[in-house]
Amino acid sequence: MAYRHGVYISEVPTSILPPVQADAGIPFIVGTAPVGMTDESNVNRPVLCYTYAEAVAAFGYVAPKPDAATGLKTFEYTICEAIYSQFALNGVAPVIIVNVLDPKKHATSAAASSITIPEATGSVVVKETGIIPSTVRISTAEGTVYSAGEDYELTFDDDGFAVISSLKDAEGEYKLAIDTALTFSAQKTDPTAVAAEDIVGGVSVDGAKSGLELVEDCYPKFRLVPGTIIAPGYSHNTSVAAVMASKCTGINGVFRAISIVDIPTDEVKTYSAAPAWKVNAGITDTYQIACWPMVALDGIAFHLSTQLAGLMGKVDADNRDVPYVSPSNKGLKIDGTVLSDGTEVLLNLETANYLNGQGIVTAMNFINGWVAWGNRTSIYPSSSDTKDAFIPVRRMFNWIGNTVVETFWSKVDFPLNRRLVDTVVDSANIWLNGLAAQGAILGGRLEFQEAENPATALIDGIATFHLYVTPPAPARELEFVLEYDVSYLETLFN
Repeated sequence: MAYRHGVYISEVPTSILPPVQADAGIPFIVGTAPVGMTDESNVNRPVLCYTYAEAVAAFGYVAPKPDAATGLKTFEYTICEAIYSQFALNGVAPVIIVNVLDPKKHATSAAASSITIPEATGSVVVKETGIIPSTVRISTAEGTVYSAGEDYELTFDDDGFAVISSLKDAEGEYKLAIDTALTFSAQKTDPTAVAAEDIVGGVSVDGAKSGLELVEDCYPKFRLVPGTIIAPGYSHNTSVAAVMASKCTGINGVFRAISIVDIPTDEVKTYSAAPAWKVNAGITDTYQIACWPMVALDGIAFHLSTQLAGLMGKVDADNRDVPYVSPSNKGLKIDGTVLSDGTEVLLNLETANYLNGQGIVTAMNFINGWVAWGNRTSIYPSSSDTKDAFIPVRRMFNWIGNTVVETFWSKVDFPLNRRLVDTVVDSANIWLNGLAAQGAILGGRLEFQEAENPATALIDGIATFHLYVTPPAPARELEFVLEYDVSYLETLFN
C-alpha cells in the first residue's frame, strides 16, 4: 500500500436500498396486426410502445368494420383492438406487443383486379384492408408495368384502405394512365389464417422464440416486467389459455404476472352457461381472470379482456402504480354488453353476482354507470384463499414479489454476513412501512428467522427471508342494518 499522509475519504454502499418499482400492469399482448402496411418483418418479436402513433407505425392499423350480419363493427386484427383500447380509450402506456401474423405465410390474394385513376384527383382508393405494398403490381393492358416510388405512391387512409396516387413527370403529367382501367394485383394479410398454435408459439430448433414464449424476452430487452398477459380473440382456446396461465409464473425464472381470458360468446350465449364452460375448459387458475360477455362502445365490439387490461392499468396509474385497488366497480369505456352475433346482453345485479360467485368478471350498468364487476380470479370458488382468489390481492403478491426480486438481485453473491442480512431486512421494512402508510397494505414486515435458516443451508450460501404482508381485500359487501328506534318518538313531546 502506498505511503499516505493527510486526510482521506472513502465510501461504502448505502445500507438501505431504495426499492426498484416493478410496473404492475404493463400488458403483454399477443395477436394479429396488419404489419404488411408498415414493416413486413415485424413478426414474432416484442415491441415496446408508449404512444398510439408509435404502435400504429410499428404494426399498422385497420379501423373496425361493420359486420353485415350482426350490425356490430369488429376489429379484423386483434392488436388493432388492443391499441385502440389502451391508447385511445384508456390512455395507458406502455404496452409490449407481439404480432404473430407473418405476411409470407398468412396472406391471400386481393379481390380487386383493376383500378381506374380519375384525372380530377390522380388517386384511387382500393377498398380492401391489409394490402401488402411490396406485392402490389399495376400494369396496363399493353403490358406496361408501373413502379412504386417512381410512377406512383402507395399510402393508407384512416380505415386501412390502400390509396394509389399517381406521381407526375417533369411536364406535370400523370405517370399512370388516367381514366383507363389498369390491371391491379396484390397480396393482403389474412388474419383468419392465424391459428391458436401461432399464438402459443414455442422455440424452434435454431432457438428462435415465437408467440407467448416471447414473454421471456421482455425483461432482458426492455428491463420491464409484464404484469398482464392477454391474447384477445384467441384466449378462449383452451391451449392458449393454459399456456397463458403457465407463463404467468416464473417469467425469466423469477417474475409473475396475471392473464385475462375470454369465455367465447359465440358458444356461451347465456350467463348461466358460462360457469360450466369455464370449469370444463380448465380456466381455474389463480393467475387467470375469466371474462364474459363481450362489450361494445358506439357500435364497436371489444373483448372484455382487452378493456379490462386497459382499466387495470388506469386504476394502477391512479394509485401510484401499486395494484392494491380492484378494477371492479370502476368505469369501462363501453355503452353495452353483447354477444359476438350482436345480441344485447343485459345483466342485473343478481345475474352479475352469480357470475362473480363462479369466478367470472363481467360488466354491468348500475349506479356508477357501466363498470367492470367482479373481484375474483378464476380459481374461485374452488379455492377461497384470499391471496389466490381476490384479483387485487393476487396482483399485489405478484407485484411485491417482482419488486423484491428486482431490488435485491444486486445483493446476490455478496458475503452472507450480518451486514447483508441487516441491509435486506431494513430496506424491505422501510419500503413496507411506506406501503402501509399509503394504504396499499394493512401491514408488512420482513424477518430473518433462525428456524428457517439451518446451518446446512447457510454453509451452502442459501438465506431465507420471511416476508409477512397483508394487502387489503376489496370491500365486496357492505351491509347496513336498519332499525326503527321507538325512543325517538319522545321528540314529539319535547
